[in-house]
Amino acid sequence: MKIYRLPKDRWYIERVNFLLAGLFVFLSVLLYFITGKTGFLYFTLFVGFMLMFFAITGICPSSIFLGLVGVKSMLETYCKEGKGES
Repeated sequence: MKIYRLPKDRWYIERVNFLLAGLFVFLSVLLYFITGKTGFLYFTLFVGFMLMFFAITGICPSSIFLGLVGVKSMLETYCKEGKGES
């Protein structure tokens, strides 16, 4: 059985995206429980939709934004360093 584990030496786009998605879902549900306003659950639905959108299309707007602000992807980093060679 193979276990998928990202390297923890840097904050790559892949790690930041998972952190942001989890943080947004956690905060929106927490705010719903605190305030009782169902509007916060719509944000949770939006995050879930964007995760499914990425899985189906391969396009991730948050990754595009993170790349523009300078966060490197794991693939980009490892290919430049030559670590991806067999």
